[in-house]
Amino acid sequence: MIISKDWWIVTDIDGTLMDHDYNYDPALPTISWLKDIGIPIIPCTSKTATEVRSLREELGLNDPYIVENGGAIYGFEASKRKEWELILGKSFKELRLILDSISQEIGYSLKPLNDLSHAEIKSLTGLKGDAILKALDRKWSVPFLNPPSSDRDKLIEIAKKFDANIYKGNRMSHLLSQASHKGLAVLKLKQYLNKPDVKIIGLGDSHNDIPLLEAADYSIVVPGNKGPNEFLLEGIEKGEYILAPKPHAEGWAISIRNLLNSV
Repeated sequence: MIISKDWWIVTDIDGTLMDHDYNYDPALPTISWLKDIGIPIIPCTSKTATEVRSLREELGLNDPYIVENGGAIYGFEASKRKEWELILGKSFKELRLILDSISQEIGYSLKPLNDLSHAEIKSLTGLKGDAILKALDRKWSVPFLNPPSSDRDKLIEIAKKFDANIYKGNRMSHLLSQASHKGLAVLKLKQYLNKPDVKIIGLGDSHNDIPLLEAADYSIVVPGNKGPNEFLLEGIEKGEYILAPKPHAEGWAISIRNLLNSV
């Protein structure tokens, strides 16, 4: 196969590239193949920059990465031997105050991840030790415990009054500036790197990946063990998203190879 186009793989991590036990082994051969043929793998995740730096080192990735659901973008400039940063959203401090204001309006406390004990975080996420500290190194978003589903629409409307958005992930909800989400970050990165014609293969598994899937040229939904996320079913049914044939890393790998071998 000859890849004639300029491609980027822009991928969510948790639940997409890796399962909920943080295993990505089934994707490793495809990651190696993508590196061999020169296609960048760009993480686009709710994880912090500290977390993604560790993951990139594990996987041997050198491409830019989008963190905290689009709150910021990072990359390494080899000529200057330093990391660059593009900030899209409000700071953690600003968003934390907004979360308190939203709590006052809704009438109960929305509890952020950073206010949980390490034992509570381990129970919720499976993280432990140093991994918890990396997850708490928040700069551009505020994850918080999921509110009742019945309040979701009301909370989104309240957040808009503060120029903020709420996205639901697998384990937590995320408060971000309206100026930052995964789709906006992809567009910003294309502009920054002067790659207006690059073709994006976007992969995600949950509500907070919708902006990424909408910004991609080819959008792949990676299901969980019980099937695809409910928020993504409409896009699958309309044919807007490709549904991976297997969950997590295995489906991630199969879908990318199938797509690149067919275009």
